[in-house]
Amino acid sequence: MPKPIVAIVGRPNVGKSTLFNRLAGARISIVEDTPGVTRDRVYAEAEWLNRKFTLIDTGGLDPDSEDEMFRHIVYQAEIAMETADVILFVVDIKTGPTDLDKQVATILRRTKKPIVLAVNKADSIKKEEANAYEFYELGLSTPMVISGGQALGLGDLLDEVISYFPSNEGNVDEDEETIKIAVVGKPNVGKSSLINKILGEKRVIVSDIPGTTRDAIDTYYTHEDRDFMFIDTAGIRRKSKVKENIERYSVIRSVAAVERCDVCVLMISAEEGITDQDTKIAGIAHEAGKASIIAVNKWDAIEKDDKTINKYKKDIHFELKYMPYAPIMFISALTGQRVQNLFSTVRAAYENSAMRIQTGVLNDVLIDAMATYPPPAEKGRQLKIYYITQVSVKPPTFVIFVNEPELFHFSYKRFLENRLREAFGFEGTPIRFMVRGRDEK
Repeated sequence: MPKPIVAIVGRPNVGKSTLFNRLAGARISIVEDTPGVTRDRVYAEAEWLNRKFTLIDTGGLDPDSEDEMFRHIVYQAEIAMETADVILFVVDIKTGPTDLDKQVATILRRTKKPIVLAVNKADSIKKEEANAYEFYELGLSTPMVISGGQALGLGDLLDEVISYFPSNEGNVDEDEETIKIAVVGKPNVGKSSLINKILGEKRVIVSDIPGTTRDAIDTYYTHEDRDFMFIDTAGIRRKSKVKENIERYSVIRSVAAVERCDVCVLMISAEEGITDQDTKIAGIAHEAGKASIIAVNKWDAIEKDDKTINKYKKDIHFELKYMPYAPIMFISALTGQRVQNLFSTVRAAYENSAMRIQTGVLNDVLIDAMATYPPPAEKGRQLKIYYITQVSVKPPTFVIFVNEPELFHFSYKRFLENRLREAFGFEGTPIRFMVRGRDEK
């Protein structure tokens, strides 16, 4: 059975994200004193008394707000509540129950889900318990006094939360590893629209406001009996445009999402073509050694002839000389054009990044390569290559043992890389070489 889901909800600025980070054991959600900072659902895996569960942080609820973004937040929170097994309703002991708390409580009662009421921001559990009684007027469960910031009362809170979990819940490990995909790119190139098209629901906030997705969020999806997890990252902006602290956090989180993914999908706008910023984002994935796919989005909006695709490919290969291994797809997140083909391309790139080649087979290719193009010589010294072996995957990494590493020029390394790609494919993944002297470990 899947792990239980716990959704943290409440009005803005009651400390939901601080509590989420404390329970998750990491700074996953953005914490800032600006209302509306957490706008999408944010997921984390958590555990208490050997009971594993998924924790969801949501944006602050303000049902009466006329602001378009707050309406999006309410929609996202409602989805989180629908999927949750337990709802953790957070209120602020400093302000007491507000009219907005009462409105949120009314929404929660309609869900018919177990609700745990967390009265947050207490300086002391004993001193504040008397002040918590006024929250009984919300008509929910017994108020539990806590402090997410100071980690007070969290044990009792989690005891209450897990008491609502199904008794037959089992944390069964997946038989096959989930492929983690980071969707990266500049703001407003259609990253969120792509995930929404795949899922068939408005899973991620989509609007014409650049930078709408601030948090990197995880979305699980199964396609042809294989599990995928999409990480929809905040759009990475140029440093000169990163003015808000909030947006700076998002850039860091986007880079971190690349680090923890298996495959990067770099989205480029067909209307803009490849830009300098796209090359920088692609460089993040390449330097991290991640399998990568280039998805040219908004292809439906382009006037095309029989030369258009080749021109785009030529421009991309010119700008991304360092990653010729990345397949290029032309898609439309709006219409769904070729979106389903993404899965087979991702699977191939992932499998290539995890490919292991036997040492004997590798050295057969090496011998043939050296017969075709002998190792270079410099000032009377001849490079001698003794053997090659693979030491790791993701990306495939090879150690080449030679007589003098300084004679192993970049051009010959590139030649050997091309021969390995001809022999084994490796489409979609970078490959790495480490050169060692014969006596080096």
